[in-house]
Amino acid sequence: MAKETTRGLPVGVGLWRTGQLLEAGLNARAIAALVRSQELVRLRRGCYIRSSIWANQKPWVRSRQLIAAHAHGTLTTSGGGFVYSHTSAARLHGLYLWDVDDLVHITQQTCPSRVSHGKDVVAHTRTLEAGAVIFVDGLPCTSLERTVVDCCLMLNYRQSLILMDHGLRKGADVEKLRTMCSALAGRNGVLALRRAIENSDARSESPGETLSRELLQRLCIEQPELQVVVRSAEGQHRLDFAWRDRKVALEFDGKVKYFDYQPTDEAIFAERQREKALMALGWTFIRVEWKHLFREQEFKMTVLQALRRQAAA
Repeated sequence: MAKETTRGLPVGVGLWRTGQLLEAGLNARAIAALVRSQELVRLRRGCYIRSSIWANQKPWVRSRQLIAAHAHGTLTTSGGGFVYSHTSAARLHGLYLWDVDDLVHITQQTCPSRVSHGKDVVAHTRTLEAGAVIFVDGLPCTSLERTVVDCCLMLNYRQSLILMDHGLRKGADVEKLRTMCSALAGRNGVLALRRAIENSDARSESPGETLSRELLQRLCIEQPELQVVVRSAEGQHRLDFAWRDRKVALEFDGKVKYFDYQPTDEAIFAERQREKALMALGWTFIRVEWKHLFREQEFKMTVLQALRRQAAA
């Protein structure tokens, strides 16, 4: 028996296959009308989500929802045997991805037919080694180390470094990554992978911090310490980057830094109070936002001027 419906949609459900909507009493014309009226969003062929749910999701949640839609949509049409991999596995692991599309990546042992997957799916054919497959939220995906390596082989260096930093922070075994990298000599993308491993730092807490560190290194600016703990009259504080001997701090102002922990106004007020207390002790602050990472000459001059000014003080 079909569940109770509101405007034709089953109550208490947010994601449906076409067959489920048909079983609820809708026909193809009614489904199309719901999409046109924006009550339904078609995530992929044969899979729909309630528009109110989709509209309220953050971008990274939507990316995971597309993987869930693939899993839900293929539940009755696939014989199984595939594993979510590459950037799809990275999303299931909760790894940071920067400027990456939402295509669904799967890996399977046998070569699929040309029509077995939709345009939103990238299928890879490979036999995965023992221990390379785990389950996250009930979905099969590649292990953390396998995922990091696969992603770095297809991403550029800065994208790879962001992913590598976060992978290490989540517990990826760096020696295992180095062993896997050595076995890939000559493969496309292995240079980005090798550079990301050697320049990675698990202390980085956000993509913005990783890109700030990469930019400082690329501009040949004296490297600061990361996550430096200092004390003031306001208590103990942790700085994103610091040149301790010059008393220069560089802080990346990303929204997630404030929004995920406490009300924004409270967090920013506490941040400014901390900054004032350290400035009273002779510290200079450089505040970096996303836009500054793409104004490299301006960024370089700002940092160098602060370092020179404090050195002369």
